[in-house]
Amino acid sequence: MSALIFIVQTLLSLALFVVLARLLLQLARADFRNPICQAVVRLTNPLILPLRRVLPPIGKVDTASVVAIILVAIAEVAIVFAIRGITFVPPIFWLQAAALEIAHTLLWTYFYAIILYALLSMVAPGGYSPMQSVLATVCEPVLRPFRRIIPPIAGIDLSPLWACILIQAILILIG
Repeated sequence: MSALIFIVQTLLSLALFVVLARLLLQLARADFRNPICQAVVRLTNPLILPLRRVLPPIGKVDTASVVAIILVAIAEVAIVFAIRGITFVPPIFWLQAAALEIAHTLLWTYFYAIILYALLSMVAPGGYSPMQSVLATVCEPVLRPFRRIIPPIAGIDLSPLWACILIQAILILIG
């Protein structure tokens, strides 16, 4: 039973990650000609396009993507509850569990993106790859405040380290 829960939860978490990545790429104004961005768009179009017909964007925020994130998170919570045999759950608990799942996924996404971005910048500094371009677009707004406070030491940028420490602290706080 726990193996089934693990498989279903992993697949649904990956679905939530991809939908969340689409929104993050839109908010960061990523280059959608990038092959990675195109893959994210193609994976999420079956869910986003029908919602976009009904929900117009509000300013820079694509409401269809936001609603898709919420729907995937609620579906994940509902399916995992059903597999575990939890029959009645108050709606406020579903919303709280979905919000926590979104927060966890967002924080883990940024954590791994920052780690990968830092590793790529050490392995191939100044080089170009589609992954490095996407990671720079997503991670730079998060790392910029840390760079203002913490200067490089001997040419080594420690802002990714401090950003990851803060992300881990937030993950511990929200449980």
